[in-house]
Amino acid sequence: MRNFLWIGFLLLVVSSVGFAQEATQEKPSAAKATKKAERAGVPDKNLMQKIWDGWGTLDPANVAKFYAKGPEHVFFDIAPLKYNSWEEYQEGVKKVLASFQSIQATVNGDARLHRNGKLVWGTATVHHEDAMKDGTKGQGDFRWTVIWEKTGKDWLIVHEHISEPLAALEKAPQGQ
Repeated sequence: MRNFLWIGFLLLVVSSVGFAQEATQEKPSAAKATKKAERAGVPDKNLMQKIWDGWGTLDPANVAKFYAKGPEHVFFDIAPLKYNSWEEYQEGVKKVLASFQSIQATVNGDARLHRNGKLVWGTATVHHEDAMKDGTKGQGDFRWTVIWEKTGKDWLIVHEHISEPLAALEKAPQGQ
């Protein structure tokens, strides 16, 4: 009788563990589908590259759709130092880009994105190759930090910081 009780007890424990595992296994559900839909359109490395491809056209109007408008957004660029709105950024960058013949920028494999509610921030190094209208060519890498905010159905860049390593600046020809 004692063996029968032990066998019954062991069967009960084993079957409870199996049932608990089955109950905790993830199954496709409406909640999972909703989460997937929420992630659709969230900034990713492909969007990061699309933004740099847009800058490669040398026309800020081609990337304007990615940026939040208004004076509460600050954008730091390599030159000049700071823009206090998208409108200021767009006008200032036109002057800088006027001296370029071409720019090609590639987001490197170290791109990282992090989401917290209505915000996504990304970091990456970006490799650039450029040609100036005066015939000089350049290449190198710079740092890019970008913050998107969910605004309505869109993710818009509300802050951006672009910087070049000091060593690269020290190698630049005088006057640049």
